[in-house]
Amino acid sequence: MPDQSLPQTRTVEAPRGEAVSENASPGEGISRRRLLGTAGATGLVLGAAGGAVGYASAPAGATPLTSLGEDMAMFHGKHQPGITEGLQARGHLVAFDLAAGAGRKEAAALLRRWSTTAQRLMAGEAAAQDDTDVARDAGPSSLTITFGFGNSFFSRTGLEKQRPGSLDPLPDFSSDHLDKARSNGDLWVQIGANDALVAFHALRTIQKDAGSAAKVRWQMNGFNRTPGATSHKLTARNLMGQLDGTRNPKPTESDFDKRIFVPASGSADPAWMANGSYAVVRRIRMLLDDWEKLSVHAQENVVGRRKSNGAALSGGGETTAMDLEKTDANGALVVPINAHARIARPDQNGGAAMLRRPFSYHDGIAADGTPDAGLLFVCWQADPLRGFVTVQRKLDRGDALSTYIRHEASGLFAVPGGAAEGEYVGQRLLEG
Repeated sequence: MPDQSLPQTRTVEAPRGEAVSENASPGEGISRRRLLGTAGATGLVLGAAGGAVGYASAPAGATPLTSLGEDMAMFHGKHQPGITEGLQARGHLVAFDLAAGAGRKEAAALLRRWSTTAQRLMAGEAAAQDDTDVARDAGPSSLTITFGFGNSFFSRTGLEKQRPGSLDPLPDFSSDHLDKARSNGDLWVQIGANDALVAFHALRTIQKDAGSAAKVRWQMNGFNRTPGATSHKLTARNLMGQLDGTRNPKPTESDFDKRIFVPASGSADPAWMANGSYAVVRRIRMLLDDWEKLSVHAQENVVGRRKSNGAALSGGGETTAMDLEKTDANGALVVPINAHARIARPDQNGGAAMLRRPFSYHDGIAADGTPDAGLLFVCWQADPLRGFVTVQRKLDRGDALSTYIRHEASGLFAVPGGAAEGEYVGQRLLEG
């Protein structure tokens, strides 16, 4: 779990009370769901592209949406949503395998359906068919839906020649205790939102859209602190109680795109991956019973940062540069040589960096009586070999934190660039 911080959420808010054309597209004006959740919307009937029904009128005395419900991420763009936005309160990660006999044609039809669904739901609209009404009275709530391809997808669709070299299987690590049934997959979908029902509604709709073309291989559910729960933005804490994400690369940094996204030209990756990224997904169980037996001082030495405010043990505040050479009165390094934050630093790994965008999870009590809880680690990079693999190899050789975590599932997915207007995600691969 490298030591890095997250960028601000990218949101778009439509004005309240603005009239909407009956034939407005999901990205125009204000969505039906948002309009119907605001004062004065009662009794208004809106049509929807694709013949969707439901959401026809707001319930009597409908409560206006707050800004949390109104926040909307954009589906169309240079990059897919769900990468540079801030942490969301609720998340679902789900992998699918194509059904027996399904190939390139069926995969293209599925990605077309999924893209239509993602566009509509992210705009606060109902699903095009058979909407469940789970999120009927909710707004977009910063919903993002992101799609990726696993290594096996390319052989299943006859597209082996288009498989990126960066999708070669990840190497084994000493902390791995991987469950193959909960790892990898032909297709991967990441869903995030700031409302649990909105996220579940998207998950259920995506699963229904898969139809006979694909079946769920595995699903994982996670959470973060709800944005706005604190008076000002704070770095998230993980289930160990540590600030998690202090040194994440930021979009304002000059080399951010170079580190996180595949360039449109001059890359060894196939052309269809232009402006895309690679997602490494790891289910990392935290051995909380063992961790919580440590004193706060011992926990801080494991991580290399203060538990209270995330400051490096060498002094200063959360963002103060770590002094790796500082010693105490006895000549010992203030930041231990095996501290997680020291080992994970980009300057200790040839500049390797990744954008971490995780969710915490808690799946009850395991068979051994310990909490089945930890981190759904998701990181983004232009090249997983130079990003995740480089850092994890270093951590594997002596990270003090490795005693208290266990990697139980893993996946690597190629996430193509964003879909332009009129396109579906992956179209340049599947129809190129």
